Amino acid sequence: MSTRRAAVVDWVIAVCVATALLVTGLSEHGSAAIGYAPLVAGGLALAARRRAPVAVLVVTGVCAVGYQAAGFDVPAVAFLFAVYAAVRSGHRTVTVVASVLMLAALPLAALASGLHDTGEAFAQARGALELAWLVAAGAAGEALRQAERRADEAERTREETARRRADQERLHIARELHDSLTHQISVIKLQAEVAVHVARKRGEPVPESLLVIREAGREASRELRATLEALRDDGKNPPRGLDDVPDLVERARTTGLDARLTVEGRRADVPAAVGRTAYRIVQESLTNVARHAAAATASVRIDYRPGALVIQVDDDGRATPGVAPVPGVGLLGMRERVTALGGRLRAEPRGEGGFTVEAELPVDETS
Repeated sequence: MSTRRAAVVDWVIAVCVATALLVTGLSEHGSAAIGYAPLVAGGLALAARRRAPVAVLVVTGVCAVGYQAAGFDVPAVAFLFAVYAAVRSGHRTVTVVASVLMLAALPLAALASGLHDTGEAFAQARGALELAWLVAAGAAGEALRQAERRADEAERTREETARRRADQERLHIARELHDSLTHQISVIKLQAEVAVHVARKRGEPVPESLLVIREAGREASRELRATLEALRDDGKNPPRGLDDVPDLVERARTTGLDARLTVEGRRADVPAAVGRTAYRIVQESLTNVARHAAAATASVRIDYRPGALVIQVDDDGRATPGVAPVPGVGLLGMRERVTALGGRLRAEPRGEGGFTVEAELPVDETS
């Protein structure tokens, strides 16, 4: 039940109980007009029974004693609701103490009012009836509390089971990645390292493509290692984000690409998902520049705007203006990440030559 709906229900119950008590009091023709105030106050106090069950228990008890002392022989209905609410909230000891005090105070208040100066047996029967109603109200509250507790435990059990299954699946994926990719990537990296070493030892020029393969192998090893650690550690290692973009640009420079990073706007914290997506966009864009563009320069721009983060990567490669690129796996992956966050991606040749990738990611400024 929503908070607003629960508040409405509580007020409806409070008004109904207050009205019932007032009508009963009017039919009794109590001897003191001041007794009508505790009749109404005791009922209306039930509106706060969820927020302050103990306080409502005390208020309804005092009001019941008050209108009994004023000469109104009206059942303590509001106190019964308060007992139910307090027990349901887990305040069993306080409820028992308050109920005992009520059972002791009500006969005294009734005798003080002069309504029952005779008939001690009636007073005892009346006390037994009130005790039975109190026990019933407390039992109802305890039964519902236990039912809610069992429901919560069942929900926690389901969540724990789901987490265990997710952990097992993560470990399974990590093992599969380790068994299927680690060896192959290690071989590629090792062969590239050996080829570069042999070429330099012989004094031969090292092909640019070989340097790119070597660097790609190193980066793939780092990424695979980080992915495996994240899968095995359940996110204990912080994911890569905007703070890691300068490292990407620096590594791009080691391949001979004149890469530059520009940060514009007022730096602000962004959600982790936005930071990870920004990192992947820059990473994939620079990888594509190194592999396909034959570019000499590349610029990475991060622009913090109100409500959005804009990532733009430009190069001066050999893309043909007006010719749409063939979407590869990397470009499709970028588009999926951006779309999942509700952003937009533009990837196309530039009019002055080269290629541009621009992603606008929405940022919730209240987060």
